[in-house]
Amino acid sequence: MSDLAVNLDQHVALIEIQRPPHNHFDVELITQLADVFEQMDREPDCRALVLASQGRSFCAGAHFRSEADGAGVDGRELRADDIYTQALRLFACGKPVVAAVQGAAVGGGLGLALVADFRVATPASRFVANFVRLGIHPGFGLTHTLPRLVGMQCAQRMFLTACSVGGEEALQIGLVDRLVASSMLLAEALGLARSIAANAPLAVVSTRATLRRGLLEALRTQTAHEFSEQVRLFQTEDHPEGVRAVREKRTGRFVGR
Repeated sequence: MSDLAVNLDQHVALIEIQRPPHNHFDVELITQLADVFEQMDREPDCRALVLASQGRSFCAGAHFRSEADGAGVDGRELRADDIYTQALRLFACGKPVVAAVQGAAVGGGLGLALVADFRVATPASRFVANFVRLGIHPGFGLTHTLPRLVGMQCAQRMFLTACSVGGEEALQIGLVDRLVASSMLLAEALGLARSIAANAPLAVVSTRATLRRGLLEALRTQTAHEFSEQVRLFQTEDHPEGVRAVREKRTGRFVGR
């Protein structure tokens, strides 16, 4: 798996995405991640996972053909339905996951960060649900996971304004659990995972499953709806204009059709 590094130590699996600087994803990367999550789920010595990445961004979303600035996507080229099928495999992992979020988690990258049970971030981290700026519907299960985490009002503001939420605000609204200096990010995430792994593993998995009861089923329904809305909006004039505007770092000239 050339895009991932995996290291299991002290009952914690560190899974690091290696597509710097922005760690854009495609079907292949999400599939690789899902394969590793399932492998660690079956590994008796693994009791918790840490998801991290190299480079400036945690994950700046899906892969642009030009990869100009990592802020958008043409989902027709990305086989979004295949991506969401693989994403559900990530959510199906039975063991706790901690994400170490440096830099940006944008669009589907935010969705990837919300696969985790806990997020450790820095003051420089930022979280952006930029879908409407691209003229498309949110995906990666975010219309379920984000309101569940921060409440409907905060989620609605993030979705409808496409605003950037920095590390301090993310901590205040419950989007992240701990905020530390960049130099301490990975150590803090590993420390949190090890504090989980120190407990009785069967009890941890059982308790987590109870707390997440019904989540996978809800996400299966929600991602199917998200995808159907994305397919519809992909056909509009506003979507390619949104992609162009993001690439060119300007406000979109949307026409509502």
